[in-house]
Amino acid sequence: MSRKNHNQVLFTHRISGCLEHVIGAQGLAPERLARWLDRLRPAIELLRHDYQNNTLPLLHLPERRDDITQAKRALAHLARGAKEIIVFGTGGSSLGGQTLAHFTEWYVPERETTTEPAPRLRFYHNLDATTLHHTLTRFDLETTRFIVISKSGNTAETLLQMLAALQAVEKAGLKEKIGQMFLAITDPAEVRSANGLRDLCAHYGIPVLDHEPGLGGRYAVLSNVGLLPAMIRNLDVLALRAGAKTVVEALLETEDPALFPPAAGAAVACALNAEKGIGIHVLMPYADRLGRLSQWFVQLWAESLGKDGKGTTPIAALGPVDQHSQLQLFLDGPKDHMITLIRTQNHHKGPRIRPDLARLAGVESLAQRTAGDLVEAEQNAIYDALIQAGRPVRSFDIPILNERALGALLMHFMLEVILAARLLEVDPFDQPAVETGKQLTHNYLSASHAAVL
Repeated sequence: MSRKNHNQVLFTHRISGCLEHVIGAQGLAPERLARWLDRLRPAIELLRHDYQNNTLPLLHLPERRDDITQAKRALAHLARGAKEIIVFGTGGSSLGGQTLAHFTEWYVPERETTTEPAPRLRFYHNLDATTLHHTLTRFDLETTRFIVISKSGNTAETLLQMLAALQAVEKAGLKEKIGQMFLAITDPAEVRSANGLRDLCAHYGIPVLDHEPGLGGRYAVLSNVGLLPAMIRNLDVLALRAGAKTVVEALLETEDPALFPPAAGAAVACALNAEKGIGIHVLMPYADRLGRLSQWFVQLWAESLGKDGKGTTPIAALGPVDQHSQLQLFLDGPKDHMITLIRTQNHHKGPRIRPDLARLAGVESLAQRTAGDLVEAEQNAIYDALIQAGRPVRSFDIPILNERALGALLMHFMLEVILAARLLEVDPFDQPAVETGKQLTHNYLSASHAAVL
């Protein structure tokens, strides 16, 4: 099954490596998979209904342009005189932006102007006292800017980071410039009355962009939450959304769930779990540029599906490096893994090795081969090895790894998770157990504060 746009194949999704006639006993019989796919017909119709009635903003996000214009304007204001831009946010408020920013980690796209170097982008998504202290003491605060993201506006870790940054900026004698040094993304005022982040911004005159209220953090990668970091790294955000739009168009056009890749992926994952005891889902791209994608996927899958004793455990991996750390388990450990490989076109890419050096190192097979040739061979060999070992494996094969392909992948996984949740009969958009942990954390802080007083 392929996802196409303007006659360009963005990726091909293959699930044959999860079927009984290919891998044996751990695979699904085609008729069993067909039953799971048939169960998805109402869920697909519900998504179509959501699109027609605009009740799930994720589906219309690829068509929007107004928020891009607002984000570009806000970023231009923030970036004046900036050498560093620090993003404070956690979970979905950071992982999506990291996924997009990391896409350009290993190359720099041509910019419209080279008169001024782009600011360096940094994410501080985990609260650590030592890290935060060094962050606020080692940088030149006068040329540092802060993007603060919290959908609710009340995320304790993010608020603490912002409060500490405000204190540091004031101590540096820059209080009058705070309105130019900070930018926030949070729920609109009319959506949430108690919003600590918005209150802080109002007090200091800090600009605020509205977080789409109908979009949970882990589904916000293609909104301003993810696009601001993408813009800093000069990604083509219109191409990202165009790629995502091809998946939504396929949703609206398909008559058969088996021909809609997100439905096929959801059905395979849920059926393997229910019928074959496959409780671990590994995502393993073969490209450094997709390294953060795996981390984003882990949150999306775990937080959306892990409810009421249901769901499977996602694991982030990266090829080829994890062939040397996790592959032994995947091939020869318990038969409870489903592996998703993302394979990119690497043939003839990268440095080409001279024959005399290859002979000297005793690896004549590398003579006249490129680094990409080795990666290409490895990602294909691992797929075959998993098949031979009888382990369920599917693949996404991407001929051209660009923003359109990335946008299509992101939308695929978000719709796949939503459809998997429908099969499991859980809500893909809430996280009740996480809220319990937040409340207990608040209780501990309140108790310790009372003890100090």
